[in-house]
Amino acid sequence: MLAALRSRLYRIGFNLFPAYRGTGGRVTYIAPDWREIRVKLPNSWRTRNYVGTTFGGSIYGAVDPFYMMMLLKRLGDGYVVWDKEADIRFKKPGQETLYAQFRLTDEELEAIRAELATEGTESIDRHYTVDLVDAEGVVHATVRKTVYVTTDRSKGA
Repeated sequence: MLAALRSRLYRIGFNLFPAYRGTGGRVTYIAPDWREIRVKLPNSWRTRNYVGTTFGGSIYGAVDPFYMMMLLKRLGDGYVVWDKEADIRFKKPGQETLYAQFRLTDEELEAIRAELATEGTESIDRHYTVDLVDAEGVVHATVRKTVYVTTDRSKGA
């Protein structure tokens, strides 16, 4: 119950945070355990570019922070996580609301922990991809994020 309330408050906080609010994106769901996040990006006067399609900056900004946040929440104390790099491929102009869904599995988290536990490995880069799709599931853009993960030796990980 407390985790569900906390995730609801995070969702509200994201949607009110000025930097995120400015993207035009809206977080519609955060799972209580941070395994999944859903975002929608309407094509509106705030997100439309000169030719009437969704502005690329809004597309990227709407999906930017989530893999980093999910890893921070799921890995817990003892890990440092930073966004390192991003690549976006525009496939079709967005003239309608676009949706993105982020997921992290337990297997992915265990792979990260195991790789960082390997002697001589101080940090790793993980790559994640998210598609922005319309209501019919047609992909309009694909964003690939590179996230840097290391252990925070000062916290005992």
